[in-house]
Amino acid sequence: MSPPPPLLAVSLGDPSGIGPEVVAKAWDSRQSLGLPPFVAVGDPRSLSAVWDGPLAILSNPAEAVNVFERGLPLLAVPAAASSLPGQPTTAGAHCSLDSLELAVGLARSGTCAGVVTGPVAKHQLYAIGFNHPGQTEFVAERCGVSPGNVAMMLAGPTLRTVPVTTHLPLRDVAARLTSGLIEARGRVTLRGLQKNFGIAHPRLAVAGFNPHAGENGSLGREEMEVIEPAIAALRAEGWDVTGPHPADTMFHASARARYDAALCMYHDQALIPLKALHFEEGVNMTLGLPIVRTSPDHGTAFDIAGEDRADPRAMAAAIRMAANSARLRALHG
Repeated sequence: MSPPPPLLAVSLGDPSGIGPEVVAKAWDSRQSLGLPPFVAVGDPRSLSAVWDGPLAILSNPAEAVNVFERGLPLLAVPAAASSLPGQPTTAGAHCSLDSLELAVGLARSGTCAGVVTGPVAKHQLYAIGFNHPGQTEFVAERCGVSPGNVAMMLAGPTLRTVPVTTHLPLRDVAARLTSGLIEARGRVTLRGLQKNFGIAHPRLAVAGFNPHAGENGSLGREEMEVIEPAIAALRAEGWDVTGPHPADTMFHASARARYDAALCMYHDQALIPLKALHFEEGVNMTLGLPIVRTSPDHGTAFDIAGEDRADPRAMAAAIRMAANSARLRALHG
């Protein structure tokens, strides 16, 4: 007899964004999208504003499995004031943070097998005193993990990428790149491929930083002085790591077949190919955590919130990926 599917906690994100809509639509299409049971966490009014389907408001998240086919299970986190779609408020920012806190707590306690985080507006969170670069760093702190020991993976059906540096001006990237940082991100990525995707012997392709991977130093020396030593160190540990590869030839179909993840040097080098290939299904997974955490790789989209135009496929993909990773972790310990 197969074990029951894992229960996931799904925070709705900013109540004025598209998070409530894509979660509701994902539940509506739960069978065709192949979704396991999950419990939403957030303000019920944010769902009612964009959806007229059945809600099952719970006090005990464990009840979600039993009611999942009859209504969207919800742990209510009411905002201090209701928010309109597309019109973010301070009250909504507080609600999104409280919902995130509760959802992460459910995963940390083992009540839920993982957490899927809906999109938030960071500028709204900063206005209420949020002092993390994003949800990733907040979740890492709550799990007792240093931000330097986690990595942001962007994943789609045919590509996984991990940026070594994330939200930096491009002119600052070269100064931030060190062999130690590349090694650390590479190690977290390789272990994450084993733990979250069940790949026993993962293959990692490392991108260069400069055009044509530096052309043996004629177009920049970062490859020779920073990236190659990191690759050598990872290989010395027994990992299957190749590169540095010219980034412009790493992402066509035959190249992607030769690795399980691409380690990229900066934000757009990782996100442009992922979004070009899998814009509607991209998932952000945090590697290096003691819990499973994913999120759809899109933002709050305030400009279309409440217009019934939001596509739920990325949210559904994030839920499926979290469930699959939770099953693998439970199987292998």
